Amino acid sequence: MKHDQTGTQDAWARYGWLMGAIWLVFLFYPITALVTSNASLPLLVLGWCGVLGFAAAYLSGFIIGMRESGTGTQRVTLLIFWAALGCALLTTPAIAWAALSFLPFLMSYASYILSRPWHWALNVLGPVVVTGYVIAAGVSALSQPWGLMWIVYMIAIVNSINSWLIRRSARADELRFELATSEERESVARDVHDLLGHSLTVIKLKAELAARLVDQDPARARAELDEIVRLSSEAIAGVRGTVTGLRAESLAEQLLASGDALASAGIALEVRGSVASLSPAQSIPAAWILREATTNVLRHSAASRVRVELSPGTLIIDDNGRGVAEAESATGSGLRGMGERAAAAGAELVVQAASPRGTRVSLTW
Repeated sequence: MKHDQTGTQDAWARYGWLMGAIWLVFLFYPITALVTSNASLPLLVLGWCGVLGFAAAYLSGFIIGMRESGTGTQRVTLLIFWAALGCALLTTPAIAWAALSFLPFLMSYASYILSRPWHWALNVLGPVVVTGYVIAAGVSALSQPWGLMWIVYMIAIVNSINSWLIRRSARADELRFELATSEERESVARDVHDLLGHSLTVIKLKAELAARLVDQDPARARAELDEIVRLSSEAIAGVRGTVTGLRAESLAEQLLASGDALASAGIALEVRGSVASLSPAQSIPAAWILREATTNVLRHSAASRVRVELSPGTLIIDDNGRGVAEAESATGSGLRGMGERAAAAGAELVVQAASPRGTRVSLTW
């Protein structure tokens, strides 16, 4: 069913009609009936025109239905269905009951090209019509319709199973797309939170400092205002880079930025170890964790000192501020974002109370 297959691949759209073309070999039955028919020449000509017209309509419907979608296409394929049905009826005067051999084609067309209601209508009506004819004609008088009846039942079952599988596959594709979209939104939201949260916190601190210095030390106040302009530009560039998926600040750059931000708040930064202790792949998430940890220190800790320790596969950030209870370590969008980044990088993040006071953030691979 074309418009139910939202996840259909381009290859299926281009070559799916071949399935309909292959099924045309079963026109052998009405063709054989025409060849062996004793009908008059005009009726035979009418029958052959019906077979050729049916084949053309059936194949055209598959080509159009597989390659295009939309309300206009649905109307066209439905008109083609009625044309094919009309062509099949043209063979009835010449081949009588053998015209029922067109039913499997019409049932499959309804299943794969038309809507779901049409699928159920044709795949229920088809077996009912053939069964009714077999019963009405008498099983002893005509044995060949029995074979057609079983074929129609088999086609109805196969079409129903395939339709269910197609709809299930399409729904699975929709869910995968929705999940990927949701994950992408969360990733962008996390990146923007980390970037703006840190940058706006530093800008706020520098603005407060500039306000205090504007009368006492105008030159230094001006320097702080210039720094606010620079940080604002960096934040804008960072958001743009995040949206385009291109931002990846190095750990060394983040250490310098964190030191500057902490210094503006009167917090000393001590660094132990080298950024070379972490691999390039580890440095990127480590830089994000350090950025968020610095933001948290500036916002919540009231600390006077922060120590960053770097060793192979490990980043530790300690402060001597108020501290954080382990029960609270999983709350808050910042800490949650840190945990998500760590998990995505294959690392373990632990946020706990430091000794004798403060907070410890450890990132370990």
